[in-house]
Amino acid sequence: MNESGISGIMKMVLRFLMTIVFGIAGYQIAQFTLSLRFSWLNDFVHPYVWTAFWILLFALSGFLITHIIWWALKKTGQLFESMVQNVSVSDIVVTIIGLMVSLLLANLIAIPFFYIDIPGVGFYIALALNIVFAFVGVMAFLKRRDDVWGLIMHFFDKGGRISRRGKNKADADIAMTESDENMPLDHREMGKKVLDTSALIDGRILDIANTGFLEGILVLPRFVLTELQGVADSSDPARRARGRKGLGVVSELQKIKTMTVSIVDVAMRELKRDKVDEALVELCKKMRAKILTTDYNLNQIARIEGVTVLNVNDLANSLKPQFLPGDMVRIDVIRSGKEPGQGIGYLEDGTMLVVEDGEGVIGSASDIVITSMLQTSAGRMVFGKLKK
Repeated sequence: MNESGISGIMKMVLRFLMTIVFGIAGYQIAQFTLSLRFSWLNDFVHPYVWTAFWILLFALSGFLITHIIWWALKKTGQLFESMVQNVSVSDIVVTIIGLMVSLLLANLIAIPFFYIDIPGVGFYIALALNIVFAFVGVMAFLKRRDDVWGLIMHFFDKGGRISRRGKNKADADIAMTESDENMPLDHREMGKKVLDTSALIDGRILDIANTGFLEGILVLPRFVLTELQGVADSSDPARRARGRKGLGVVSELQKIKTMTVSIVDVAMRELKRDKVDEALVELCKKMRAKILTTDYNLNQIARIEGVTVLNVNDLANSLKPQFLPGDMVRIDVIRSGKEPGQGIGYLEDGTMLVVEDGEGVIGSASDIVITSMLQTSAGRMVFGKLKK
């Protein structure tokens, strides 16, 4: 398939470079074989013809395999794009700096090898050094990403939201901007909200954020993202769909300008916890942050530990139409309740309505008088009786 636009131009440039590079490689091979002074080569083939043959052969090879290399580059780019979309800006910057520094050192060390008499050997040694140093350098810089990012921000004196680690790397936190540093501590800490897997899979957090009611810093621990990726890779289609939905929510949240999604590289073992819920609560306590979830059990654990909980279910319940004892609604009673004589129906927003002595009107629409309501973090139940 023909490429167009910028993609087509890049492919043409790659084809040109591949042709030149392979042609140079053919020239080097020709010169190397001529230097061996084979008698049959000197007697039957002119050196210029021999050199031209190898240059044309390799140049044509480079021209023809460009399509394969271009396809491989595109696939690699797509893979890289899918991997990098959930990587923080600080990690990307540190990786690029590590790559630049390691390549500079590799090429400085490779300079003496270019003076080796055997043609082309210096080039391949330099290439090997570049590959090895690039890998080692990037890994080393990523291991010390927090220190490197701190030095960068200090050098440019721009502040920023960065991921920090304490002496035992368990005190993961997010630094504030210069404007935040002048604010009282209580005000600065109010903006941090730690995301739970259940809130991301639920998806309603995205709708809330798009309305502008949710702002500030959303903290996404790496172990939560890892758990979400594990769900997305599940063999169960339903579970896999939920995981992919959660990853999609993360991607969309990163695009909202009224907030910052910060991926914090902290492991559960650094928090001395072996369960995700416990690690989330511990992280919130260390960061003095709130937790954003739809998980009822996590909600209870966090409250016991003294962590402020933002439960999406509580928000949804608070926005449902409010009824007072004595109000009347008309619903379809569709089935029996747990207690003898009870009937069950549902309001328009999905709230369950338990009808006293409603078993006799199952399958028909009836006027119900509200008697009481029960509100919990797990949901809301309304109780009523048949209008007499």
